[in-house]
Amino acid sequence: MSITPIEHWVDGAAWAGTSERTGDVFNPATGTVTGTVALASAADVGVAVAAAEAAWPAWRDASLATRLKVMFAFRELLNARKQELAEILTAEHGKVLADALGEIARGLEVVEFACGAGHLLKGEYSESVSTNVDVYTVRQPVGIVGVISPFNFPAMVPLWFLPIALVSGNAVVLKPSEKDPSASVWLARLLQEAGLPDGVLSIVHGDKEAVDALIDSPVVSALSFVGSTPIAKYIYERGSAAGKRVQALGGAKNHMLVLPDADLDLAADAAVNAGFGSAGERCMAVSVLLAVDTIADELVTKIAERVGQLRTGDGTRGCDMGPLITRAHRDKVAGYLDIAVADGAEIVVDGRDVVVDGGDDGFWLGPTLIDRVATTSAVYTDEIFGPVLSVVRIAGYDEGLALIEASPYGNGTAIFTNDGGAARRFQREVSVGMVGVNVPIPVPVAYHSFGGWKASLFGDAKAYGPQGFAFFTREKAITSRWLDPSHGGINLGFPAHD
Repeated sequence: MSITPIEHWVDGAAWAGTSERTGDVFNPATGTVTGTVALASAADVGVAVAAAEAAWPAWRDASLATRLKVMFAFRELLNARKQELAEILTAEHGKVLADALGEIARGLEVVEFACGAGHLLKGEYSESVSTNVDVYTVRQPVGIVGVISPFNFPAMVPLWFLPIALVSGNAVVLKPSEKDPSASVWLARLLQEAGLPDGVLSIVHGDKEAVDALIDSPVVSALSFVGSTPIAKYIYERGSAAGKRVQALGGAKNHMLVLPDADLDLAADAAVNAGFGSAGERCMAVSVLLAVDTIADELVTKIAERVGQLRTGDGTRGCDMGPLITRAHRDKVAGYLDIAVADGAEIVVDGRDVVVDGGDDGFWLGPTLIDRVATTSAVYTDEIFGPVLSVVRIAGYDEGLALIEASPYGNGTAIFTNDGGAARRFQREVSVGMVGVNVPIPVPVAYHSFGGWKASLFGDAKAYGPQGFAFFTREKAITSRWLDPSHGGINLGFPAHD
């Protein structure tokens, strides 16, 4: 098999960079190396930033109509060629094709939302706030933006940020995950085809050196990040200290609370879908099921039956779940099963025993169901980020809510119940940024904003939606008076509105 070199994308063209460092890119379903990605040096990042700085003034000054034409054209191209992108996602990330297409569909929602920028970039106007004085506001781009995206959504997360940042008049330097970098370059080429001027979007591949160079660049005004909580905190603190605007979305430990009056078949379906989709490599995956004692046995049985029907294997073969992203990550996730047993939990379904439809050297771990998990166990406290669903048995609503409140994370949560009062109380009381009622993965649609609370979000702005436009623009207030022959002359008193 040939090894494909994956280069940066700078000033509208592929660029090898000056660094000699590279990284391997794998097909997780076979375990084979399929590409080598260039890892940027700080100097390489500087070249990309300089290209963005040179291209930005003309893009900033382009009419909104011009920018919208590019975004509309991009939407049409992306929708027409989404199968091609899905195959790239499956080849480098491992998620099954149906899941990859779903990822693209959610990204397309944000592109479509960005096509309504004319409404969202409007200012406000107040006439005659004082005699012959008007006040109005305008929204202007922040400048050069750095976006750092994770491996688990190589297309969707860039599409959370790029359409809004670009249509608002910013230039962007994107640093995708070095584990599955090809999707980002594909998107950059498609934007160029849609009419985006060269230099307005650049892609630099790399690791911490590239990230630090983006953070430290005096030209970069704002940073968007999605990833683990420790890195999110690091980027937020370092970027903020440098005077940048930063939104950093961190990790999660999402709980699903199932009350005795819930539809248990619906809850079991939801737990499997939310726990094992994309091999659990989602920041909105349900990783903890809080089951009230009176229905826990029945619910665990229903979930185990459904897990037994899942087919794990190569994402191109119509399987339900694919491999994990790397061998090291697979081994780390599998290690939690030994921890669970040592801490007294019961492994109901052991993903290490899965029979797969895929290569012998793929990074496989099947869906895993663990019952009677102690809240002191690392299986409960850690963000495992894999196909491991932990069941914690509770006495009732109050204990379940208390466990969610005690978690340092506050990304997503869900309650399953047919009691409207309990649902209403839960959505009001729980300290979590995204809440589902009989919905296991409460990711908001594009015209609402995505983000958690507590250690799941650093900074004030959530992703996409109205807050996305607020983050990528700055508001300017203008107080205006056009004099007429009857103006009052000199007055040294403090100006008052009359």
